[in-house]
Amino acid sequence: MIEINEKTLIYSSGLNKVKVVKRDGRSVEFNEAKITNALLKAEKKINGTIEVHSEERIQELVGLIIEEISQRFHNNVKIYEIQNIVEHILLDNCEYDLAKEYINYRTSRDFERTRATDINFTIGKLLNKDSQLVNENANKDSDVFNTQRDLTAGIVGKSIGLKLLPSHVANAHQKGDIHYHDLDYHPYSPMTNCCLIDFKGMLNNGFKIGNAEVEAPKSIQTATAQISQIIANVASSQYGGCSADRIDEFLAPFAEKNYDKHLEDAKNWIEDTSRHDEYAKSKTQKDIYDAMQSLEYEINTLFTSNGQTPFTSLGFGLGTNWFEREIQRAIFLNRIKGLGEEHRTAIFPKLIFTVREGVNRQPSDPNYDIKELALECATKRMYPDILNYDKIVELTGSFKVPMGCRSFLQGWKDENGKEVNAGRMNLGVVTLNLPRIALEAAGDKVKFWSLLEERLNILKDALVFRINRCKEATPANAPILYMHGAFGEKLQKTDSVDELFKNKRATVSMGYIGLYEVAASFYGGEWETNGEAKEFTLDILRALKEHTDDWGNELGYHFSVYSTPSESLTDRFCRLDREKFGEIDNITDKDYYTNSFHYDVRKNPTPFEKLDFEKDYPEYCSGGFIHYCEYPVLQQNRKALEAVWDYSYDRIGYLGTNTPIDHCYDCDFEGDFNPTERGFECPQCGNKDPKTCDVVKRTCGYLGNPQARPMVHGRHKEISSRVKHMK
Repeated sequence: MIEINEKTLIYSSGLNKVKVVKRDGRSVEFNEAKITNALLKAEKKINGTIEVHSEERIQELVGLIIEEISQRFHNNVKIYEIQNIVEHILLDNCEYDLAKEYINYRTSRDFERTRATDINFTIGKLLNKDSQLVNENANKDSDVFNTQRDLTAGIVGKSIGLKLLPSHVANAHQKGDIHYHDLDYHPYSPMTNCCLIDFKGMLNNGFKIGNAEVEAPKSIQTATAQISQIIANVASSQYGGCSADRIDEFLAPFAEKNYDKHLEDAKNWIEDTSRHDEYAKSKTQKDIYDAMQSLEYEINTLFTSNGQTPFTSLGFGLGTNWFEREIQRAIFLNRIKGLGEEHRTAIFPKLIFTVREGVNRQPSDPNYDIKELALECATKRMYPDILNYDKIVELTGSFKVPMGCRSFLQGWKDENGKEVNAGRMNLGVVTLNLPRIALEAAGDKVKFWSLLEERLNILKDALVFRINRCKEATPANAPILYMHGAFGEKLQKTDSVDELFKNKRATVSMGYIGLYEVAASFYGGEWETNGEAKEFTLDILRALKEHTDDWGNELGYHFSVYSTPSESLTDRFCRLDREKFGEIDNITDKDYYTNSFHYDVRKNPTPFEKLDFEKDYPEYCSGGFIHYCEYPVLQQNRKALEAVWDYSYDRIGYLGTNTPIDHCYDCDFEGDFNPTERGFECPQCGNKDPKTCDVVKRTCGYLGNPQARPMVHGRHKEISSRVKHMK
């Protein structure tokens, strides 16, 4: 029998002064619980359970391990030295099975760390169509050549990127403490993330693409054609989404050029002067519709150099003159009509419609008819998402659409006091695994806050590295962005790109996942109505915002808190934590973590309950957020959706609609298809044929069409799961 004597307890308390030196060079507090948990996990692996006497036996072994460490080390101890002591104590006490399992676990972890940077190993996974590689992005078709090439390049970029990262950042990413987003592109290349393209400046002042000097367009048709070319080039020079802010307003002057031309024709050919305006408007209306239709088709048929359609968002809704209203109408009429002879739902661009009191919110407002069209479009095509003007200004300091999916710029003025939004960008995201901190704290809030502080120090280093790597780009690396106007200012080849990043012009973002799971670990799975629990989650976001504000003031870049874009990350963090901690009710037992501040989807709240619960969070994460509400089929009940939109106006800034819009062309069923192992299936006639089915799901901030391309076995159920838990 192993005994823990008084001397062992003295040694244990003495270890409070000992620092553990990690493989990546960091020094952390000695944590006895990590040794205990590792041995308990090994015991459970051997016997399938942990008996009371087994737990006591392991505690005794840990006591001997601590005694040995205390005798040999008084200041610093390296991690591998602790592991060697653990192994020898186990062997000395004839715990051969436990020693074998512990050694195997440590060795496998070392193998995984090495494999992550082994290009040959990861390319082998790609050739074998490993689902975690080929399905990481729902809008990338891994069967086509250019996507395969991009995935191969991404593997090389990710492997090299992990070696470029500071060792403690790379280690934290590989373990799942944090997630360094878009490692396939950055830091291998000093690319930026998402942006608001300065379309107004480029269209009015001219720009250059490749060898072509492009002059300002003289019609709306030419303007939209130029927009699609700009989008293709920008999307190939960065790795995130891009947005057109107030497209109705900046395109209106070009539509007016069409009107002027048609008015001249009318004067030349129509004697009745009273008909001149009517003729010119009729012709211009057709031009606007055709131009917006062409833009929708062109965006959906574009393929960038990274093998996917550009993730594009169009923001509109505030324009009130005739041209601006007609552009808004044309966008909605084209989207409602759908693509092709079968009128399929367009995946891109994402439509973002702004609701504003006095413009379109009330029946008495001049653009209320456009809002009615927006409601019809949302019930049939899921877009538009809506922005509530006044709330966006309150939350972010000025009005603008998000960059791409949900990344918001904060209000910013240049040296002349002019507000600037278009031409600004994000430098990347690193996301924090909050549930893991809660699991490690094991109910101890003091420990939770201490661990959070430790992780935030790592995350800061990761974000600072992102900034510094982006600053290493030259204007010649991405001429469309830096030299030809997409980022607003036009730099020369020898200029520093930091001119467009510093003084908080650019953002860099701290993401987070799993507020629900954190609160569940301390208060149980039904905590949403517990005021103390909710205040705890708000305190967490307050702490994140306080840190990012401090970092921004210290370094001169806008560090923001971002409610994470995480198509596959919610799965990855949960999978890693289930391997580490086992299945824990309401945390790791669900196969996913709840994204950001969202309400637990398993509880099915009403839209009004969900909005009331979530409305308090974006104040602390205004660098990126979106709310979703789930509905049944709404096509015959637009007033129900309008009631939610109206209810949201004074409460939240950004709202997405999720309603079943799948369509079967065999039996004309419209609604929600069933996910099966071999594809989505019409619940009415059993049709699975992608040629006669239109299946559209929201898998992140954007829509996706999982039925439109072959997928690996079971992928459709995975997409269906993501659709639910992303909300």
